[in-house]
This record gives sequence, structure tokens and C-alpha cells, in this order.
Amino acid sequence: MLRRHIDWWFRDRRTGRIVVMQLPNLPIVLWLMTVVARWLVAPDSSAHAALAWAGSLTLGWWAIDELVRGLNPWRRALGFVGCVVVIVGIVGRLT
Repeated sequence: MLRRHIDWWFRDRRTGRIVVMQLPNLPIVLWLMTVVARWLVAPDSSAHAALAWAGSLTLGWWAIDELVRGLNPWRRALGFVGCVVVIVGIVGRLT
């Protein structure tokens, strides 16, 4: 029974392979770069704000792509969670 659940969540429907993550993943790499760059600039600077918006855009790009084109339910669920994180972050930044 556990194997059936694992197969359903993680198996790529096209190839039959178990897929948890894929490399390279350009949007995630770009998002991580914005996170690191924000550590290097002053928190109250316009550069920090620009990097935060750029990070939201790249994470949103990844999340929507996974939600729409994810290879399995696990990847689509991660995309959904990513969308929620981006929306909460943007709303928090605007309020």
C-alpha cells in the first residue's frame, strides 16, 4: 500500500521514473541568488527591496511552472505551496 502511494506521488507519468527534484532548475537558482544577494546589501536599501521583488518573481515563475507542468502530484503540490508563499510574501510587502 505504501509503495502505491509513493508511486502515485513521485512517479513521472511519462517515463515511469521516480522524480523528486530536477537539476538544473533555473528559476530556483535565480531565486537562491536573490536570497544570497539580499544578505549582502543593507536591509533598508532600495537594492534590498529590488532583490526581494526579483526573488518573488523568480519563485513565482518556478511555482507556476511546477503547478501547471509538474511531472507528478508531488511537484504540482510543491508548485501550489510555492504560489501561496509568493502571494503571502507580496501581500506582506505591500501592507
